[in-house]
Order: sequence, then structure tokens, then C-alpha cells
Amino acid sequence: MTIHYAGARVCNARVALLAIPMLVLTGCAGLPPGSDFPRPVSVALADPEQTQLGKHFIRASQKHDGQSGFRILTVGVDGFTTRMHLIDAAERTLDLQYYIFRGDETGRLLTDALLRAARRGVRVRLLIDDGDTVAGDEQVIALRRYAGIEVRLFNPFAYRGHVMLLRLAEFAMNARRLDYRMHNKLLVADNAVALIGGRNIGNQYFQMDPDSQFADDDVFAAGSIAQELSATFDEYWNSGFAIPSQALERRQHADAALPDLNARATGRAGQAAQLQAMDGIDYGARIATGEPYAGLVAGELPLVWARAHVVCDSPDKKQVEAGTVGGRLMSDSVAAVASAVHSELLMVTPYFVPADDELKVLNDLRQRGARVRVLTNSLESSRDLLAQAGYMHYRGPLLEAGVELYEARARLGNVRGSGQTARISRYGHYGLHAKLIIFDRDRLFIGSMNYDQRSRRINTEIGVIIDSPELAQQMAARFESMVQPEASYALALRTGRPGTGATLVWRTVEQGLPQEYSREPAQSGWRRLQVRALSLLPVAREL
Repeated sequence: MTIHYAGARVCNARVALLAIPMLVLTGCAGLPPGSDFPRPVSVALADPEQTQLGKHFIRASQKHDGQSGFRILTVGVDGFTTRMHLIDAAERTLDLQYYIFRGDETGRLLTDALLRAARRGVRVRLLIDDGDTVAGDEQVIALRRYAGIEVRLFNPFAYRGHVMLLRLAEFAMNARRLDYRMHNKLLVADNAVALIGGRNIGNQYFQMDPDSQFADDDVFAAGSIAQELSATFDEYWNSGFAIPSQALERRQHADAALPDLNARATGRAGQAAQLQAMDGIDYGARIATGEPYAGLVAGELPLVWARAHVVCDSPDKKQVEAGTVGGRLMSDSVAAVASAVHSELLMVTPYFVPADDELKVLNDLRQRGARVRVLTNSLESSRDLLAQAGYMHYRGPLLEAGVELYEARARLGNVRGSGQTARISRYGHYGLHAKLIIFDRDRLFIGSMNYDQRSRRINTEIGVIIDSPELAQQMAARFESMVQPEASYALALRTGRPGTGATLVWRTVEQGLPQEYSREPAQSGWRRLQVRALSLLPVAREL
């Protein structure tokens, strides 16, 4: 069993780890290690209109009565290439905030692009959560050794290595602090254009990895909404949880990474070949076209102009949740919009473990006659068995209340709406990572927040609520594509013999023929056994 720790999901297996002789690790107090290190305050670019991006999109916003412009990027590779081109287009500032920033092929290409930006005078601020870092991700920390680049880690571990036992030991000794993670995903260029959504940085999040592909969304956002998003970045960057990487790094590790960065960042020649080798698709050619970014800037891919507002947790969310300090809880804002739905709520969430108040919203909607439809991961497609175990408890009661449940298949019979090619889908490792809610096909939420109790109570999250029937209907069409029988399982309760109660069934279409399974679809019987055992653990609030 894979135990996801500190910022993903931590099962009570950590209690068993307490039997292991505890190592005395430094930095296990209530404050993050490095809290006393100097942290100069900095803020977003004050005059974005002085940059080409600012001039272009501020002028366009003025033509649309001050509204912001949006385009949703559902294709994984488009999310990657747009980030590359936005970084290359920035003239003054780049602000990046991510839960995960992998050191794989896409992560290295984006890291190299950031280094090139710094060399042409762009100020780069990079804020990364430290809960799920793995070996190889040190390349991001090494960036701070270059002029013009600052790197901060959110609520970091004291132990900087990647021996799982030592990391788990530190977590067990300081779970109250280390369980608190920054789940936000955001990129802002020149305080004029932003990308926000559910994607982290890494091959699987851009649907390029044969071993794992995550369907997700990015919102390309321009206009005043970019300044609102920058303000949230500044708040996190200047918070007490954001620790400069130089307060933590081991010099020998950073020095070892420098020659590699220097060699790679001299140009793009040969870099994209790394991506092509993964599944035979020429991603280098995709990058070279400049699309979809070029079309967004030129107007060939028109933006949808609409009113919108940012919803974001305060950096000290746990204290806000506890009532000890004032601040924002974004789940309250999302719940308020959901509660006002009249006819239909559509939801895509990789993890579906609602808190009591979130469950009440769904039940209230059904009692008022509103249609509620939810797409989440199946046991077959889920990467998180503990979250899946928590979700299992809700399926029967939700179906009885009239909520329509769909679960994504790992092997797609039809890739429409999936964001990836049929070629990459043939490996059978597809899963959901998108966080999307559509309200009456009139408004929509896109961001980093899962519909689970960890997003509700523990992780910090960010998103946008956009008042646009056009965008809402576009994403409703994507929802319909993702729940088609060739790509998902529709769950139902089948009535058995009198006195035996209803049983759960999974309905789908395979090779053009309807199929119904009474046994939960899974990659193996071992996974079924694991998830059933995990469902017995009392860890609901961690999910």
C-alpha cells in the first residue's frame, strides 16, 4: 500500500509508525523551520500596462466594460505549451504557486524557461508546497541561486532528503503542523495574464505519461481578474508559512544541480525530444507552433468576457477554521453559490468525500427537485485508495437520494472530452484530476478544490467563479462527453430478492455493447481487498 503523507492523505498507519524508534529531528516545533530567516516583502508588478501583455489585455478589457477574458484549456498538452509561451512572453514578472512541481521532462523544460526569463531581466517568484516533493524536484530549489529568481517553500519539512521512513517519522512527530498543506495552483505573467485551475507541474498532469494521465482544466484569464489573483499570491508569498529555500537547502545538493541547469537552459535544441520519446508524439513541434497561446493573443481563439471573482482560502486557513483569527474560507463561497442552484448542479471531482455541510447542500438540492450529477474516479482509475475507501460509504445513500453518480474508467472507449489522444489512452492509465462545478449551466467554478473533507478543512485552495452562461455550457458539454457510457461507469442500485436490499451495479459500454458489473471494476482483486480494509479506518476528516 502506498501511504500518501502530509498534504495528500494520511491514514492511521502513521500510528503504527510510532512504534519505530523516533529520530530526533530539528525543526519540529510549531513554526516551520527557517521561520527566523529574513523574508523581504515583495508584491506584484504595479504597472502591468507598461508591458506588452498588459497593454494588449487591459485595452481589450476596456472594450468589454471592464470585464475579464477567459478561455478554458481542457487538453493536457495545451496546458503545458501555454505555460511555456507565457513564461517566454513575460517582460517584468512571473509568479508561480504550485502544490507539486516535478523534476521530470515537462518540469525541467518549464524550469529552463524560468531560468531564461530571469536572464533577460524578469523577476521570478516561485512558491511550492513541500508536502509531496520527491527525489529530482531539487532542480526547482536550485533556481534560487540565479539572479532574479526567488524560491520559497510552504510549510517545509526539516528533513530535506527523500528516505520515506525519515520523512514519515518527522511527520509523525509534528503532524499537527505538517498535515497543513498549500494545494493552490497559479501562474501570473506581468500581473496581466494568469493560468489557474487544477493542474500541477509534471508529465502526468499534462497527460503525456503512458503510466499515468490526469484529466484536468486550466483557465487562461486576462484583465482585472489577473490582478485579483496576484493579490492572493502576494498574501501567500509574504505569509509566515513561506520559507526562503536558502534557509533549508543543503549546499552540496543545490551545487550539484547547477551545472545541469546551466547546460540545459542555453536553448531549446533537443529538449523537446525528451517528450517525444515518451509516447511518440512530437511535442517539440507542438511547442514550435506557438499554439494555443498565439491564437489567444491574436484573437483567433477568442476569449469569453465575463464578470468573475476569485475565491481563495487565507494562508492561515487552519486558524480561520478554528475561529482563532479572521480570514477567508473559500468553501463557504462555493457552497453559497451551490445552495442557490435552481435546476441542475454538475460536478467533476477526483475525490468525493463530502463533509456534513457539503452533503446537506446536495441533499437539499435534491429535495427541491434540482438534478445533481457527479463524476469522480472509479476504483479502477483512482490513484488514492484511501480517498476511494472514504467515498465508498456515500454511494448508496446518494443514489437513494437521487444523485446521479458516474465513475471514470481507466481505459477509455472514447476519448472525447478527456483532454488526451487515443494513443496515450490505450495504456489504460487515465484518471480524473479536474475540479469543476457548473451551476444551472449559468455559472461555473474551476480551481484546485476537491469536493472532499481535506480541501474543506485542511488544505488551502484557490479558484474562480465565472458568471458566464457561454463558458458554463461549454463545460457542461465536456461533462456530457466525460460521462458517456464508453468513458465512464454509471452507478445504479439494483433491487434483489425481497429482504436482501439493493446492490450496487456499474453500467458502461464496451466495444459497442452494454455491460453491467455487480463487482466493482478494479485493476486487481488485491486493490478491492485493500480499499475495503481501508474503509474500516476512522479517518474521515483526513480525506
